[in-house]
Amino acid sequence: MENFKKSINEQIASNRGKNLFHVGVPASNEFIELLVHNLKKINNLSFEQEQELIEYTTDKVLQEFCRINQYYSFGKAERKALRDIYAVLFSNIRTSSSSMAALSETHFNNLRNFLYKTNPFAGKIYPQLKEALEPVACSEYTPELQLEILNLNIMELMEPVLDIGCGRQGNLVKYLRGEGIEAHGFDRLPENLPFLTSGDWLEYPYGVSKWGTIVSNLGFSNHFYHHHLREDGDFLRYAEKYMEILRSLKPGGCFHYAPGLPFIEQHLNQTEYQLSRHKTSLPDYTTTIVCRLKQR
Repeated sequence: MENFKKSINEQIASNRGKNLFHVGVPASNEFIELLVHNLKKINNLSFEQEQELIEYTTDKVLQEFCRINQYYSFGKAERKALRDIYAVLFSNIRTSSSSMAALSETHFNNLRNFLYKTNPFAGKIYPQLKEALEPVACSEYTPELQLEILNLNIMELMEPVLDIGCGRQGNLVKYLRGEGIEAHGFDRLPENLPFLTSGDWLEYPYGVSKWGTIVSNLGFSNHFYHHHLREDGDFLRYAEKYMEILRSLKPGGCFHYAPGLPFIEQHLNQTEYQLSRHKTSLPDYTTTIVCRLKQR
């Protein structure tokens, strides 16, 4: 199995940063050749092993898509659609009489159509004459910097804490747990740890009156703002989820996030929520803290 996974990693690396919308690219055969080298033995794999490889490939490709553009949105349905593409590819490698060039071209077209369908803005922002893409800036911040940006005092945090878009490593969650604070986080593709879960913030079940503190540093609100500005943005769904997040706070609990969202914050019911804004060390970014008021 490790040889298969190595082959998958190599074929993804060989196409790292490739612009799927580049009109002048016939699809690279390397994408398929590296798979074929090992997958020609795929008939020796059990059904469970093949499914494991398909899942592994799907996750690795999602990681690459998100590395290129953090604003890509992939929920459960989108992940299943991508998984289906790789299930078809694996099947075709085993059974098809088509050439590697034909298999590769079909696969690239499937990936291109997948991005068009799931994230239509990608076809607009990426020039067709550009063969390689530069990733949209996205990095995991140190716990200390996140505490500063989000105006968090660990001595006063109400538990439990939820970090929305905690990053693959869950740095802040790990730090808080090390301080004896019950903290959990989720991200699209986090490390395999019991207190980190895989999830999309538009699909995550936040619950009601469940969390003492919710945090999101340059995550949920950054994407909400991005969708607010886009003509094809999913801003209504983000607005509904924003209110769901607030309802998931315990009375007295607070949602700390950056950047702020003045276009929706101005509509909050002041008898239910208290809002404050704070400057950050990041240029042009403010942190907002929304606390759910205790009802008398």
